[in-house]
Amino acid sequence: MSAPVAPDARKRVGVLISGRGSNLQSLLDAAADPAYPAEIALVISNKADAYGLVRAREAGVATAVVDHKAYAGRDAFDAAIDAALRDAGCELICLAGFMRIFTPGFVNRWPNRILNIHPSLLPSFTGLHVQRRAIEAGATIAGCTVHIVTPDLDAGPILAQAAVPVLADDTEASLSARILAQEHRLYPAALAWLASGRVRVDGNRATVDGATADGVLLSPQP
Repeated sequence: MSAPVAPDARKRVGVLISGRGSNLQSLLDAAADPAYPAEIALVISNKADAYGLVRAREAGVATAVVDHKAYAGRDAFDAAIDAALRDAGCELICLAGFMRIFTPGFVNRWPNRILNIHPSLLPSFTGLHVQRRAIEAGATIAGCTVHIVTPDLDAGPILAQAAVPVLADDTEASLSARILAQEHRLYPAALAWLASGRVRVDGNRATVDGATADGVLLSPQP
């Protein structure tokens, strides 16, 4: 059993959601281990009815609702998010199904400190409905990517990817479910790397100190 991380050594993380929060749950579960190098300090949703808020409260984590509709524009909304994160002492941010696009100004205030998980093998299939598009394109392999957020949508240095097969009888729902299972494995691992100071960023390339190829690219059997 690994030794607990000193409380003051754990990075405080803000998680942003818009919906059910299944990836949030994987982060909450990982952070429940005292040896995990990050703690979830705050969960923010732009939707008051997001089920992920329930998950956070059940885990004893502080929550906040910052409704984008209550602000005159993206700059004002981003400023409110930024203030909530800083008030909670957050050092890192994880986007987990957060369906808003940040302004470059917000991203640049958190350089190399925002993670996102995307349900495709980037740089292929950015944007929405990626599983359906992968099937329609005849892809034989799909998956998910954890990357550092930059001002460009679904871009930025890639930390880790997990691959799954696209089966002949796959639907959008079945492929999404197979990918989601790997998202739940990948996101906590990538956050741990960043929180423990193992990530090095050079331009648009990220490397993880001490990681082998097997540790960075997870390719489960079908």
